[in-house]
Amino acid sequence: MINNFCKVPLWECHSTLIKVAQGQQPADTVIRHANLVSVTTHEVLPDADIAISCGRVAYLGLGGHTAEHCIGPDTQVIDAAGKYVAPGYIDSHIHVESAMIGCGEYAKVVVPRGTTAIFADPHECCNVVGLKGVRVMFDDAKRAPLKAMLTTPSCVPAVTGFDDAGAYVDAPQVAATMDWPDVVGLGEMMNFPGILGGEKNAQDEVAETLKAGKCVTGHYSISETDRGLNAYIASGVRACHESITPDDVMAKLRMGMYVQARYGSAWLTLPGYLPQVLASGVDTRLIVLCTDDNHPNTLVSEGGMDRALRACVAAGADAVSALQFATINAAQMLGVDADMGSVTPGKCADLVILPDLESFIPEAVMIDGDLVAREGRPLFGLDLYRWPDFMTHTMNVGRNFTAADFEIAVELPDGRARVRAIGGVGGSTITQDIVVEVPVVDGKLRADPERDVLKMAVFDRHHGAEGTHSYGFCTGFGVHGALAQTVSHDSHNLLVVGDNDEDMALVAQTLVECGGGEVAVADGKVLALVELPVCGLMSDKDVDTVAAEVAKIEQAWSDMGCTMPSPFMTMGILSLPCVPVLRLTNRGYVNCETFQFEDLLA
Repeated sequence: MINNFCKVPLWECHSTLIKVAQGQQPADTVIRHANLVSVTTHEVLPDADIAISCGRVAYLGLGGHTAEHCIGPDTQVIDAAGKYVAPGYIDSHIHVESAMIGCGEYAKVVVPRGTTAIFADPHECCNVVGLKGVRVMFDDAKRAPLKAMLTTPSCVPAVTGFDDAGAYVDAPQVAATMDWPDVVGLGEMMNFPGILGGEKNAQDEVAETLKAGKCVTGHYSISETDRGLNAYIASGVRACHESITPDDVMAKLRMGMYVQARYGSAWLTLPGYLPQVLASGVDTRLIVLCTDDNHPNTLVSEGGMDRALRACVAAGADAVSALQFATINAAQMLGVDADMGSVTPGKCADLVILPDLESFIPEAVMIDGDLVAREGRPLFGLDLYRWPDFMTHTMNVGRNFTAADFEIAVELPDGRARVRAIGGVGGSTITQDIVVEVPVVDGKLRADPERDVLKMAVFDRHHGAEGTHSYGFCTGFGVHGALAQTVSHDSHNLLVVGDNDEDMALVAQTLVECGGGEVAVADGKVLALVELPVCGLMSDKDVDTVAAEVAKIEQAWSDMGCTMPSPFMTMGILSLPCVPVLRLTNRGYVNCETFQFEDLLA
């Protein structure tokens, strides 16, 4: 694969690197006296020198050898003074839109914390406005030094026939993107039922990616480790970030699949399986780290990949192994290891200078040999991106909401009725399929907040008056009032949850009027609002402002009675019809194990 993300291609500068390595030409930069984290050999190499030219490593001074011969009068010399130098972190699977900002703003917050490259799957944006919106997102990305590598969205919508998105992507469109210079693979193939069931478009998307010699990333979210998993991997899918149990992970590793260990704002299952996997003693070369989804306030206050690295160490990994998960393993997974993933001769000088191997928060960050961040701050400035109109006018619900829109009429006598409900589970993408009893009053189903049973509604926001909607119930959130969001994976329709119809109408109408986002209401009062006018997913403000707004609405969730971590993300996947067990889309309840629609009344 020709790497389009480096300052200079290796074939163009290798003769210069040859000269620099032998002292025949001075380096641009030399780092002296570093403890070099060698991810190729799982060592920390003391008192190492690193000579950089053309944005690449030209020479390593190891075992008593130095880079003094590479230093000329104009060479910048950096004394690492015994600090650690490691490869820059590579996030192997990320949806930038989950941070509610564009790629430029995203780079400003993650680069100073050590992330130098991302494999980004913008299927959130794509489900709303299609591939032309993806192109706009990555035009924004080009303004920043972060190496934003694009994996083409594969599932728009996520699973065919179960909900309605704002766009559709098929195999010919995927094939056309394989010629885009920033495309390195196919985004997560969520439609594993289509792959296993012989759905032509799903299989053709994989085939077009393989034909282009690029990586197919996956999403196998069920704990099945026999015929289905074998077939899914045999189709050409190389990686998966949806493992939940140690058995899931071990089966995938044994079948040669990269396991993307995920640790984001809400998906916190990594500590539940990584200790057992490490204790088994298996080779970890196929374990790769990713964040998947991070809120802006998580990124600002706790970090991204650095936070995930700390979680790996807390789960039992040694620091060098954790860094391998976040660097060379990721680069090898997507086939870019010829240019990145290690601090070795010929590779891009994407590196971090760390005061220790505990916090993983760098003092300085280099990308292609350029110093791009220091002491937690970016050294590059970007104006706020100007988004085109087609991406900022995407609320097409076709109605103004009233309380009557949230009444669930049934032909039952007053009393109580047994209904199917989604059991939300904090920190996990998996939900429960449960049966609960709710009141029936005047022929209408009501919420039962005393038993933590809330009403749900999902309205198609892409097709106006022609769009459909559905109703259901959920548990686990424990709030009084109502919440709504247009971040509802993956079709991103208007999702409303609440314990009374009046507040549900207010949250829905609030988002219609502001162009999308998330809002919390109690007793007729708006407690917090995050406006996301770009596709109903992203803000047009700077990252610090958005982080503060999200922190305020998370506090509102807490004040309303919710104790979940990042409940906004947990609520947002109640509509995702490809992860077990039960989901509610604009078309109704979907059983994500049998892939059939289910009735509301049990």
